[in-house]
Amino acid sequence: MKRTKLACYATSATMAAAAYISPMLFITFRNLYGISYTKLGLLVTVFFFTQLAVDLLFSFFSHKFNIKLTVKLTPVIAALGLLLYSLAPTLFPNNVYLGLLVGTLVFSSSAGLGEVLISPVIAAMPSKDPDREMSKLHSVYAWGTVGVVIISTLFILLVKSENWQYLALLFTVIPLVAMLLFAKAEIPDMDTPQKVSGVLNELKNKKLWLCVFAIFLGGASECTMAQWGSGFIERALGINKLWGDIFGVAGFGLALALGRTFYAKYGKNITRVLFFGAVGATVCYFVAAFSQIETVSLIACALTGLCTSMLWPGTLVVMQEYCKNAGVFMFAMMAAGGDCGASLGPQLVGVITDFVSASVAPETLDFISYNPESLGMRLGILVGTLFPLAAVLVFGYIRKDLKRKAD
Repeated sequence: MKRTKLACYATSATMAAAAYISPMLFITFRNLYGISYTKLGLLVTVFFFTQLAVDLLFSFFSHKFNIKLTVKLTPVIAALGLLLYSLAPTLFPNNVYLGLLVGTLVFSSSAGLGEVLISPVIAAMPSKDPDREMSKLHSVYAWGTVGVVIISTLFILLVKSENWQYLALLFTVIPLVAMLLFAKAEIPDMDTPQKVSGVLNELKNKKLWLCVFAIFLGGASECTMAQWGSGFIERALGINKLWGDIFGVAGFGLALALGRTFYAKYGKNITRVLFFGAVGATVCYFVAAFSQIETVSLIACALTGLCTSMLWPGTLVVMQEYCKNAGVFMFAMMAAGGDCGASLGPQLVGVITDFVSASVAPETLDFISYNPESLGMRLGILVGTLFPLAAVLVFGYIRKDLKRKAD
C-alpha cells in the first residue's frame, strides 16, 4: 500500500498545481490580455464549480463507476488539462481567455475526482490513527501549494511572465508522476451506495448537512485568501510581486502546510482546533483588510494559512465522527460543500473589486490615499471575513455537540 499512498500524495500535489496556477498568473493575464478581475475570478469559480459538478455526480451515481479505474485515470485527466491550458494562446489566438477556460474545465474535473476519491482511498487503508493520516494527505496539498507559489514566482522573475505557457507545461510533470505510481498500485475497496435510493436515505442525515455547511465555510475561508492573496498583496498593498508572493502567498502555503503537518504528527481535540482556527482566520481577514501598515497586512495574509489549515480536513474528521463507516458518497457530499464555498468566496472578491474600481471616482479617495482598485480589493477581503466569522458559530456548536455526545 506504500505505492498507493505515494500516488495519492502525488495526486494531492497535482490538485495544488491546478488550484494555484491561475491565481499566480492573474496579474500576468490582466497585463497581457486585458482580462477583467471578474473574469479572472470566474476562472476560480469555474475551477471549483466543475469540481462541485463532479462531486454531485459521484454523490448520486458513484455505484455506476469503476472506482478503482477512475482513481488511476485522475492524474491523466489533470495532465491533459494543464497541456490544453498551456496551449491556450496557440489554440485560441483571438480569444486566449476561452482557451484558459477550456484547460481549467479539464484539469478541474481531475481535481474534483481527486477530492472525491483520494480521501476515501486513504481512509480505506488500515491505520492506527486515521485522523492523522487524513491530515497528512492534506498537508501534502499544502506543501504542494508552497512549491507551486515559489516555482511560479521564480519562473516569472527569471523567464518572464510572457512565457507563462512553459510554467503550465512544467507542472504537468506532477500528474505524470502520479500516473506512473498508480499504474501498478493496489487500490483498496471502498463503500458506495448500491442505488440512488440508498443515497436519498443518506441525505436525511441532519449531521451530514451540518458538516457540509461547516466545510462550505472552511473552504471559503481558506480559498478566498489563497486565490486572491497574490493580487491583493501586489495591487492593494503595493508590495513588489516577488517579495509579496514569497512572503505572503508562499507564506500562506507554508503556514497551511505546517498547521496540517503539525496536526498529522501531534494533533488531538480536532473540534477545539477548528473553533480557534476560525477565530484566528476572522482576525487575520479583518487585519489584512484594514491595517494601514503594509507589512502587518502581509503577515495577516500569511497567518490566515495557519488558521485555516485544518478547517477543511478537520471537518472531514468531524464528519467521520458523525457518520460512521463513511464511504465515497459522504466524501463526495463534503467535497461538494467545500468546493461551493471555495468558488463563491473568491468570485465575490472579484465582483466587489470590479464594482468599486468602476464606480468610485479617484479624486474622492485622496483623503485615504487609496485608488479605486486598492479600495475594491480591501473591501472584497473584508467581505471575506464573513465566512470565518460564521464558521466560529458553526464550529462552536459542533464542539459542544460532540462533547455532549462523548459525555
